[in-house]
Amino acid sequence: MESQKNKKEILGDTPGVDAFMAKLDHPMKPVLQALREVILATDESVGEHIKWNAPSFLYIGDMAPSDPKAYKRYIIVSNFFKKDCIRLVFPSGGKVSGTEGLLEGDYADGRRLAHFYSLEDVEAKKPALQQFIKSWLTMVEK
Repeated sequence: MESQKNKKEILGDTPGVDAFMAKLDHPMKPVLQALREVILATDESVGEHIKWNAPSFLYIGDMAPSDPKAYKRYIIVSNFFKKDCIRLVFPSGGKVSGTEGLLEGDYADGRRLAHFYSLEDVEAKKPALQQFIKSWLTMVEK
């Protein structure tokens, strides 16, 4: 059986995300960096890599086989298209209850968004963000 460390190295690519962040020129870069730290510190089974030209966070533990195009591993995809905030997209955010004050939107595909406008915003929403991740992890089909 693969160790958690080896799995993290296969599915995650923190060095690649670090290199991406080093080159990123965006006014909200410190907010994105703070979000990375919060998300990765929540649970050791959360890894990161670059997907859709942005840091994305995924479950790196063992899972039941599934269609890779179902994106069942993905917890959060960051989006920094806007210059005044970092948007986090939660592809299956609609499946997690108790997300008031964090997640917004009611998209038919089940995704939800969270907006972060400052480091203070990250700190204020940190407990809700970490609770979402922990709740999401309990739903993983292992």
